[in-house]
Amino acid sequence: MDALIQLIFFLTLLTLGYAFGKFAEKRHYRSIMEREKQWMHIPTTTGRRVLGADSKVKNAHLVTGSVVISVDYFKRILAGLRNIFGGNVQSYETLVDRARREAVLRLKESCPEADQIVNLRLETSSISKGKKNQVGSVEVLAYGTAVYLQPATTMDDL
Repeated sequence: MDALIQLIFFLTLLTLGYAFGKFAEKRHYRSIMEREKQWMHIPTTTGRRVLGADSKVKNAHLVTGSVVISVDYFKRILAGLRNIFGGNVQSYETLVDRARREAVLRLKESCPEADQIVNLRLETSSISKGKKNQVGSVEVLAYGTAVYLQPATTMDDL
């Protein structure tokens, strides 16, 4: 009887973890999509050259955006099961996707007046490194060069 109660308790916690984790993830994705539409006017590139060869650069400086996102317990359990059977750990793929997109958004939010961001780079690292009794987290750092272009004033500048 005790084993049955423990199993029901475990399944209840697992269900609650799944429901709250899914709700939080959907809410975060909605926020990311709304903010991506808002910041779409700042183009980003991994290239080193300014987009639009005719433009003159007025100013440029380094900008960064970082985020740390933790994994919920339900995803840890799914990843543990995946380790037994092998294959892609899809429960962590959404975690890394959200972290990367959020880091790029925070980078753009740090330079709202920039015309474009060049040489964009992403660094990803794990905080817990898989140690037991620690919650796994992923950190993503986005960095690049914010470029402010000179407005065209004469016909020669065009």
